[in-house]
Amino acid sequence: MVKLFNLSKSYGRDLHALRDLTLSVPKGDFVYITGPSGAGKSTLLRLLFAAEVPTRGQILIGGQNLGRLGNRQIALMRRKIGVVFQDFKLINSRTIYENVAFPLEVQGKKRYEVSNKVYQVLKHVGLEHKLKRFPKELSGGEQQRIAIARALVIEPQLLIADEPTGNLDPEVTLEIMELFKSANARGTTVLLATHDRQMIQRFPRRIVSLEAGRLSADTES
Repeated sequence: MVKLFNLSKSYGRDLHALRDLTLSVPKGDFVYITGPSGAGKSTLLRLLFAAEVPTRGQILIGGQNLGRLGNRQIALMRRKIGVVFQDFKLINSRTIYENVAFPLEVQGKKRYEVSNKVYQVLKHVGLEHKLKRFPKELSGGEQQRIAIARALVIEPQLLIADEPTGNLDPEVTLEIMELFKSANARGTTVLLATHDRQMIQRFPRRIVSLEAGRLSADTES
């Protein structure tokens, strides 16, 4: 599903976020990306979503080389990728329904299809009763579940999450992880950046560790 070849990302001459990273993630895998702050976790995820371009190396997602795709092809590729951010990135001026519906509307889905999918995914995350609310009316854990619903509503082939439980209490963290496990069980490849060792121990999966932008370990927990 994801293949990286000698991937490097530098910001100027002296700041090297990633160095010669080579990695393969098969379809349907669930992988933790771990490492200390500044290890390159967030940079890697931004590169996978084509929010940034590498300084050197190649990224293949679903067999497509991102470096050879034009803007339109990148936009089409992103329709297969769900992204969950630590700070949620919900649109505060839009209702919960409108936030989750947004990626489907971008894809040009018909109104009845949007309505059905949004309701079903909100039901899946247990928040269908709050679809008319606004993000600021929800708790942090509820906002994160909405962010996950927005990522899942497109039925992504690849789900990328950057520290999705970093600001949440342990009980909510368990709820969020169950959502990721459920998506993975349905066939979605999951890449989850985290420094939460307790969570990794409780939900053991493959662990890819970064240190100073380099691959330092690739193990099964």
